Amino acid sequence: MTLREEREALEHQTLSPYAAYASASKGRRRPMEPCAIRTCYQRDVDRIVHSKAFRRLMHKTQVFLRPEGDHYRTRMTHTLEVARISRTIARGLRLNEDLAEAVALGHDLGHTPFGHAGERLLNEILPEGFRHNEQSLRVVDRLESGGEGLNLCYEVRRGILCHTGPDTAETLEGQIVRIADKIAYINHDIDDAMRGNIIYPMDIPLDVSQILGFDHSGRINTLTADVIQASQGQDRVQQSPACREAMAKLRAFMFEAVYHNPVAKGEESKAQDMLARLFEYYQKEPDKLPPDFQDIRFREGVDRAVCDYIAGMTDNYALEKYSEAFIPFAWAVK
Repeated sequence: MTLREEREALEHQTLSPYAAYASASKGRRRPMEPCAIRTCYQRDVDRIVHSKAFRRLMHKTQVFLRPEGDHYRTRMTHTLEVARISRTIARGLRLNEDLAEAVALGHDLGHTPFGHAGERLLNEILPEGFRHNEQSLRVVDRLESGGEGLNLCYEVRRGILCHTGPDTAETLEGQIVRIADKIAYINHDIDDAMRGNIIYPMDIPLDVSQILGFDHSGRINTLTADVIQASQGQDRVQQSPACREAMAKLRAFMFEAVYHNPVAKGEESKAQDMLARLFEYYQKEPDKLPPDFQDIRFREGVDRAVCDYIAGMTDNYALEKYSEAFIPFAWAVK
């Protein structure tokens, strides 16, 4: 018996009947020889972590555009926080931690530069719209590995697609990531907003703090424990009514005080104008797209290729490409 088979057998012995067992996966789009060491979900974790799209998350904005300071979140740190919360909830419910981790690590691979400002801009430009969850699935299915994609398991792919939007993942592990994503971003956005002096601890509604806690770790602990308690023995992942309502109120407060705050979001229009000009530039000059995107151009059209290229950019790379296209280089006679 291989190490993978031992692990698969252990899952059947220790996990909840509601868990997604690796041995029962619906499989991959293209057949792969099973790994002797890792289950299919463990293998997907590794395939995501070693991808180029995952590494780029380090240099993509979460909420604050190009903040001055070493401790503001990026899309990478957000992803890691979601992964940790997801594993904790999965462990508490005796669900498959490896599947929850794989979905969490892949859920934002398709996010644009400059956070949701970039997403809104591409959604305005493209006739069919742009949604980062759909782009994340496209990254793992089509764009990574030289156009071959990562060939992930069905359950991981569905979890990535359904972490936001109208559809709900079939697996409880995928449903965990949907809630863990909200727990993570609301609370770390509060932390970053306080670091930037956008809000202060006393600004948070008192009735929310009385339910969820008065500091960062207290809120995350309360919300995480609540999901575990409310979902025990259930065929779905859920929150208690009290925590769900408190988190909704906290989210509404964040939209008013932070997400629409002119200090925090003052540079968004500049970022959107820059991406719009870049999009138009590559529409007119598609030969200047990198070789990896030429196949997409000819198979799926110029707009699709330009969208994939821009969506995959980091903040700094977008600035660099904008400078190359629109800002004259200095020169000197030698």
